[in-house]
Amino acid sequence: MTSPIDPVIDPAAGTQLVRRRTKRSVTLTIGLVLVGIIVLMALVSLFWLPYDPSDTSGSRLESPSPEHWLGTDKLGRDLMTQLMIGARIALIVGSASVAIAAALGILLGLLAAFATDWLDDTLSAFLDILIAFPTLLLAMLIVAAQGASLWSAVLAIGLAMSAIVARLTRVLSKRVLAEQYITAARTSGTGWLSIIRTHVMPNIWPTLSVNLALQFGVAVLAEASLSYLGLGAPPPNSSWGRMLQEAQGTVATAPIGAIAPGLALVALVIGVNLVADGLRDVADPIRRRSR
Repeated sequence: MTSPIDPVIDPAAGTQLVRRRTKRSVTLTIGLVLVGIIVLMALVSLFWLPYDPSDTSGSRLESPSPEHWLGTDKLGRDLMTQLMIGARIALIVGSASVAIAAALGILLGLLAAFATDWLDDTLSAFLDILIAFPTLLLAMLIVAAQGASLWSAVLAIGLAMSAIVARLTRVLSKRVLAEQYITAARTSGTGWLSIIRTHVMPNIWPTLSVNLALQFGVAVLAEASLSYLGLGAPPPNSSWGRMLQEAQGTVATAPIGAIAPGLALVALVIGVNLVADGLRDVADPIRRRSR
């Protein structure tokens, strides 16, 4: 007999909760594994590569073999070497672009949140205009003006994504500034910089970090698209997008040249999205309880 103070546990609800937690754990684990494989590949490429990136001594369009694990391209270059360098470039572009977007976007978002009404409206309208343009289109315009290079692509993608980060930062910051404890802090004489450091950033960062993780995947796809169009890192840098562009004419005879970079690109983007989804569950306890 259950006493009045003993909790009544629903076995079905408990089983469902366990299943949800297991599902989230599996999702996060799969994401970490996929991202970890790409990161490991990039780290290994810093110290060891199967062949020199410019080595064309192999036979043209050679099938996978012990000498060339993924075969060779139409110029006789080792595809595994190019794939490893592409992993390095993808991580560099993704990390650097997100860093630029975060620095500029958070600064503009906080400025808009703390600004007067007319300045807030002006900045919001400017951000809306930037967001209306696709990230890839803005990146193409900036790269076309700066010239095709790896760091031009990084700068272009980072600037294009900064508007999205700024918009989110503004919305989240205004939500925090509307709380009563902010009014109490201002009444006690606390400065705005101190409020940003002790109240605003700690409250908006969990949600913001999830968005930045998602923007990492967007940056990787944007860089691959730019490289596919010839606006990314020039040779001998072997971007996955450039590998896809070079392999499109030989898909029927040597499909591995397109399959390998395509799978690597999909694995990294899906892995990052799964990790971001796991971070969202950790950062948002209300959403975590409701799932």
